[in-house]
Amino acid sequence: MVPTGPYGTWPSPIDARLAAAHDGHPEYVGTVGEEVWWTEPRPAEDGRRALVRRTADGAEETVLPAPWNVRSRVVEYGGRPWAGTARPDGTGSLVVFCHFPDQRLYAHEPGGTAAPRPLTPVSGTGAGLRWADPVLHPDGREVWCVLEEFTGEGPGDVRRVIAAVPLDGSAADDRSAIRELTHDRHRFVTGPRLSPDGRRAAWLAWDHPLMPWDGTLVMTGDVVDGGPFASVAPVAGAVDESVCQVEWAPDGSLLYASDRGGWWELYRSKPGGAAATPLCPGREEEFGGPLWKIGLSWFRPLDSGLVAVVHGRGATALGILDPETGELVDAAGPWTEWEPTLATHGTRVFGVAASPRSGHEVVELDTGTGRARVVGAAHRDPVDPAYYPEPQLRTFTGPDNREVHAHVYPPHNPDRVAPDDELPPYVVWAHGGPTGRAPLVLDLEIAYFTSRGIGVAEVNYGGSTGYGRAYREQLREQWGVVDVEDCAAVAEALAAEGTADPARLAIRGGSAGGWTAAVSLAATDAYACATIRYPVLDLEGWATGGTHDFESHYLESLVGSRAEVPGRYRERSPLGHVDRIRTPFLLLQGLDDVICPPAQCERFLARMAGRGVPHTYLAFEGEEHGFRRADTLVRALEAELSLYARTFGIARPDVPALEPRT
Repeated sequence: MVPTGPYGTWPSPIDARLAAAHDGHPEYVGTVGEEVWWTEPRPAEDGRRALVRRTADGAEETVLPAPWNVRSRVVEYGGRPWAGTARPDGTGSLVVFCHFPDQRLYAHEPGGTAAPRPLTPVSGTGAGLRWADPVLHPDGREVWCVLEEFTGEGPGDVRRVIAAVPLDGSAADDRSAIRELTHDRHRFVTGPRLSPDGRRAAWLAWDHPLMPWDGTLVMTGDVVDGGPFASVAPVAGAVDESVCQVEWAPDGSLLYASDRGGWWELYRSKPGGAAATPLCPGREEEFGGPLWKIGLSWFRPLDSGLVAVVHGRGATALGILDPETGELVDAAGPWTEWEPTLATHGTRVFGVAASPRSGHEVVELDTGTGRARVVGAAHRDPVDPAYYPEPQLRTFTGPDNREVHAHVYPPHNPDRVAPDDELPPYVVWAHGGPTGRAPLVLDLEIAYFTSRGIGVAEVNYGGSTGYGRAYREQLREQWGVVDVEDCAAVAEALAAEGTADPARLAIRGGSAGGWTAAVSLAATDAYACATIRYPVLDLEGWATGGTHDFESHYLESLVGSRAEVPGRYRERSPLGHVDRIRTPFLLLQGLDDVICPPAQCERFLARMAGRGVPHTYLAFEGEEHGFRRADTLVRALEAELSLYARTFGIARPDVPALEPRT
């Protein structure tokens, strides 16, 4: 007979260190000859990103040992940090990558005795030179990529261009050896995509105050030997049309994903300037997403003319699209989420996929046979999967009768049942972005709570991606309103239907989700406590030089023009309403965060001091926006559980007790 135990007290084999060890997932898949390569997180190695490959004989190995950290800081969120190619004579390979600590580009020949050699110089101005989305030129002499160059000490003193870096190392100490291929007429650019004949390049560009999911341009230019691109002109996109990716097809057609019809759909413009046509119209699904990182790929053309696509509504699938007929066939398999990091080689497609029962792994689809298989970072259950939660896909009703999408994870543990007369505590999770969404995947942080008897509800509030542009734009000028209302609507509905204990509800979020959690404490009485991670707390401070360049004008769409609605910035900020906060909270912050700097937390805490509200502040040296180190992840997760135990009256002697301030 299964023992009975109160919710929240259940023993679980999923401890914080186990959850931390599985934090993050593989990214930036590519092929080098017959091999597939990718980056993956190493929380136990100071959170570095390792470059890993699966060799032709099936062995999986790390390409670069510690401390090499393959990660870009372009627009702070980074982008594709590496490119590789096999030597034509079959004698090895060459990889060019960005090393996180100094942001220089390096070249390396795996298997050799030489250490990686720098290709770019270090700049002493501002945050220096940064690189992303590299493309090795077919002539073997250069790598073309996005250059982000700081011209002063401020976060907005920056320019971005597409640049060509010589592979002979001549630019390692000489900035003048770097050849700029575009002018900095646009604030933001993506890496170039070369046409099959090498005569033209295509890329995306946009400017403040737009974010890339608001409006972008597809730019093309003629490749000129030794000079910048010529005849540069936009061929698609607009201030109210988001194009998130552009590629060339083998026949010279231009493919791009645009939301001009209300959903990110795939369009094709054939050679000769013909009007672009949608390839798979009328499905009301997304074939793209928000371009938070430079070089994401939701689709890839194959040599056969078919196109591999990540698509879906809410969850995603990998499909093969015939652009001539519009026929779309999805790959078989258990995966419910495919990351925007597709790569192709011959008839094979590679990607990163996960499901509610398996973590992210590198998957190969052979389009010739239709067979899909795991080829890297294979999921292995660290505990009995009986302890994993089973998500429920729910749609709730929010204010104004609007739909609110959520994943509800009830408490679950095969070793315990709760008393019949007890309802479980629940934590509402608000995702970051806010232009983003919660994926439907196995997350051991969620399992950490559900296996102990605490439910989790991930809310894809109005403003989330995956449900079309109209749903995404529900948050326009409504940040701090719609997100807060939708999260509260889910929490209150769970309580009203008898799923959750109305007296034991909490909210948790990081970055934009941290904002939602903090505003919720000041604007609603739905929650008994909150976990607030690296948040925005002061809109005025954030909008006046208090964040990085990429998001420095984001609030114009989320809140409104500061010049026109200055009062709205003050009225919605938690910093100005600490008098309304009466419930306990945990505040977690990285001290090296330049996106949501710790100064906001410090001002907020100064105003909370002496008000009698229990709160705990944990700041982590060496952590930026989002935690990556194992020790940090463990401390943060245990502190969060400790908050819920203290607030909900749960006995948890196995986690360190918090020492709250008041």
